[in-house]
Amino acid sequence: MQYTNRPLTIQDQISRLQNNGLIISDVAKAESELKNISYFRLADYLQPMESDHVNHTFKPGSKIEDAISMYYFDKELRSLIFNAIQTVEVALRSKMIQIASVNYGSHWYMDSSYFTKQDIFFDCFTKIGTEVKRSKEDFIKEYFSKYSVPIFPPVWKTLEVISFGTLSKIYENIKEKAVKKAIANEFQLPTHVIFESWVQCTAVLRNLCCHHNRVWNRRYAVKPQLPKTLPLAWITQFDPIPTKIYWQLCCLLYMENAIHPGNGFSQSLKSLFAKYPSVNPSGMGFPTGWDSEPLWK
Repeated sequence: MQYTNRPLTIQDQISRLQNNGLIISDVAKAESELKNISYFRLADYLQPMESDHVNHTFKPGSKIEDAISMYYFDKELRSLIFNAIQTVEVALRSKMIQIASVNYGSHWYMDSSYFTKQDIFFDCFTKIGTEVKRSKEDFIKEYFSKYSVPIFPPVWKTLEVISFGTLSKIYENIKEKAVKKAIANEFQLPTHVIFESWVQCTAVLRNLCCHHNRVWNRRYAVKPQLPKTLPLAWITQFDPIPTKIYWQLCCLLYMENAIHPGNGFSQSLKSLFAKYPSVNPSGMGFPTGWDSEPLWK
């Protein structure tokens, strides 16, 4: 089938939404928003209001203002999440450098014998090469100006310039479980298996935030393991299939608390909900009484 749909002007987009039953009380403001937020980006926030997802007709009482408000809530939520992820990411780089280097030396990431799956090792090694050569950091330039062997800088320089996705795969692929557990323990997690699942979830969240994708009501294919007890303040209510953002946020907050206690993430999230009262936390997987959980107090 050949695609034949024609481009729509902003006015055409407004008319289509109104014809499909969406209430737009301030057309000029809606047009202004659509000039800065694409129609199909906003469609992600209109979709929960639809009564028919094929014809895109809306439930009675649906307002474009609610979708726009949800968009800005999601935007601020991404900023809050990304700020916390930065803390976790920088800490993970530091702890992998410190702990693994003591055991393996300065260039352990280049030695396949330290890793379980060789295909993952070579895939990461290729990405490391690309990212290191692309880096404009002075400490990378300094290495290449002085040394030709080994072909890449020591781990304490290299791990600072690779992507978080590559970093997470390197951690998961480390062969010696004692080293992985020692890194996990730095985040107050008892096993490397739990930490692996949390790092995977964090990598997915980071990617979504970097690309300005919707996070608030997404169902996440990568799910964190939720142990019943942990050394620091944790949750008491659990979901056997934690696909919603709440459970991701619990893991992220726990790791940030392990790094920087009293970081303010919990209060910032509560303030965000207060700023956008139309947002229903239950749609994000938040259980009743979540704000009284030990983790979130």
